[in-house]
Amino acid sequence: MDLATIIGIAIAFGSIIGGAIIEGVHFSALVQPTAALIVLGGTFGATFVCFPLASIIGALKNIKIAFLPTKVDHEQVVKDIINYATKARRNGLISLEQEAQSVRDPFIKKGISLVVDGIDPQKLRETLEADIMAYEDHFKHSIEFYEAAGGFAPTIGIIGAVLGLIHVMGNLSDTSKLGGGIAVAFVATIYGLLVANVICLPIGSKLKIRMKEEVLRRVMILEGLIAIQNGENPHFIEQKLMAYVGGH
Repeated sequence: MDLATIIGIAIAFGSIIGGAIIEGVHFSALVQPTAALIVLGGTFGATFVCFPLASIIGALKNIKIAFLPTKVDHEQVVKDIINYATKARRNGLISLEQEAQSVRDPFIKKGISLVVDGIDPQKLRETLEADIMAYEDHFKHSIEFYEAAGGFAPTIGIIGAVLGLIHVMGNLSDTSKLGGGIAVAFVATIYGLLVANVICLPIGSKLKIRMKEEVLRRVMILEGLIAIQNGENPHFIEQKLMAYVGGH
C-alpha cells in the first residue's frame, strides 16, 4: 500500500474539514448529496465523453496503482541482468532459454526469447522499444483521464453553485432561508475544487510517476539484454545499468 497517497488524502481532507469546523462551519452544512451528485456525475460524465470506453475502463482499473503499487526494484533488475549476462558468457546465449521459460515478467520473457533466437541487435532494440512505446501510450490515457477530470470538476462545481443560486433567487419571498440557501449553493463549488485538487490531479501525478518508474525498468532491461547479446563483460554491464538507477 502506498502510504504517501493515503496519508496525503487524509491530511488534505482532515485539514480542510478541520479548518472549516474551527471557523464555526457545521459539518452537516458540508454534506450535500445534491451537490455531490452534480459534481461527480457532471465531472465524470464530461470526462467519459473525452475517451473511448477501453481507455475509461483502463483508467478506472489503474487507479489501484496509486494506492497499491507494484514495487519496482531497479537494483534487483540490475542483479537479474548480471546473472543472465554471467550465465550467457559462461554457457552461451542458448543457456538463457530456460530463463525465458521460467521468468514471469512478460517483457523480460519476450526479450530473452528474442536474444536466444539470435535476432539482430537493432531489430531487438526496435521490437522492445515498440513494446515500451505501446505501454506508455496505453498508460498515458489513464493519466490524461484523471487530469481531464481534474480540469472539469471546478467548472462543474460552479455550475452546481449557479443552479443552487437560481433556486435561491426563485424563493426570494422567504428571506429567512436566503443565507442558508446561498451557503448550500456554494458547497458544490467546494466539492468541485476538492475532487480536482485533492483526488483527480494528485492521482494523475502519482500515476505519471509510476509510469516513469516502469518505463525506466524496461529501458534498463532492454539495454541489459542488448549488452548480453553483444557479449559485453558482466561488470561493464553492471556499471552501465547502475547509471540508470541514480536516486531510485
